[in-house]
Amino acid sequence: MTRETFDRLIREGIPNKAPIQPTVLEQDSTIQFHCHPGVACFNACCKSIEIQITPYDIIRLKNHLELDSADFVARYTLPYAMDGQGMPGLHLATKPGSTECIFLSPEGCSVYQDRPAACRYYALGVMGMRKQEESTVEDIYFLVKEDHCRGHDEPQIQTIAAYRAAQGVVAYDEANREWRDIVIKKRTSGPTIGQPSARSMQLFDLCSYDLDNFRLFIQSEGFQDGFDVSVEKMQLLLDDEAQLLQFAFRFLKQALFAEMTIPLKPQARERRLKRRQQAKLDLPQGKDSSRGIDPL
Repeated sequence: MTRETFDRLIREGIPNKAPIQPTVLEQDSTIQFHCHPGVACFNACCKSIEIQITPYDIIRLKNHLELDSADFVARYTLPYAMDGQGMPGLHLATKPGSTECIFLSPEGCSVYQDRPAACRYYALGVMGMRKQEESTVEDIYFLVKEDHCRGHDEPQIQTIAAYRAAQGVVAYDEANREWRDIVIKKRTSGPTIGQPSARSMQLFDLCSYDLDNFRLFIQSEGFQDGFDVSVEKMQLLLDDEAQLLQFAFRFLKQALFAEMTIPLKPQARERRLKRRQQAKLDLPQGKDSSRGIDPL
């Protein structure tokens, strides 16, 4: 969807009772909103949630809870399809038999310091849009006014830029920027390339939501035999999750869109073909020939 299309839809297509306000906001736009423990509706927005979880959200939350990425995803998220092609997405889980956030406690958010980006943005919505004839993505914002929310009655007025800084969401947006670009590109190219392969779905899931296993993946013989990553760079990736996450996005772009930013070793493809042929020979008859994710 282009910016021009969104402008028209948000002006003309929003039902009268919808919480989204029909005004496109930018960084220097001002809003009147303040959420704090003294406001009458405090925590009401946490009692009926549908929160998308991003890759950087997982890093912050898994570390807060002292879990690995796979364990966090299994315990605290629910899968859903982000598009008609089945692109894997995650929602934050709710309490059993309830729509309440799984992290809501009587005192408030139990993971507040590491809460997801979507929680930090409320009561703003944000979307990445491409202008017609342009490849770059710009962020646009819109206000969400739900009936229960009294934060809009508070006297504090601030710009979008100031609100984002106060909520600590800037670091989240920077960490997730490349991933968001991948999602937008995959959504817009989906109808032209057809149904994604099982391998591409596996790679998307691994690089987006399972960073601890991606760390093991880049240490595997198959990866190190194929990609020309220096010893120093590899050590940096193993030690620094922020660097590892950005490398995962580079790898995903290379695998999905052939954006070749990670150099291959000489004869890497030939060795890959030999591995595949040997794997087929080694498998018992009738068994699936898949053996995890081929790194090339």
